[in-house]
Amino acid sequence: MEMTDNGILDVCLIRKDESITINSDEQIEDIVKALSSETRRKILRYIQFQPADVSKIAADLEMTEANISAQIKKLEKAGLIKCEYSSGAHGVRKISKLKFEELCIKF
Repeated sequence: MEMTDNGILDVCLIRKDESITINSDEQIEDIVKALSSETRRKILRYIQFQPADVSKIAADLEMTEANISAQIKKLEKAGLIKCEYSSGAHGVRKISKLKFEELCIKF
């Protein structure tokens, strides 16, 4: 059977007010790579219901802040989360929250 590149693979990112369809191979690879890490999936589950800062996520997941920060950068690059900065007791806090509520893959 001969393989052709005529098929389409889409990733849909959905939230209440917006839906985005991605069909760029590079963007799809970023999303799949981001989801391939157990640590990154734990972070996504952690912030699913409530945004949190790096320190809180690291403490509750019993990991270093440096590791959580690096993983958050990968999730942000993939477009799965968004980060906002807020003043905290000891400087600026980076608050992470989910960007979308649902992800689906269409063949």
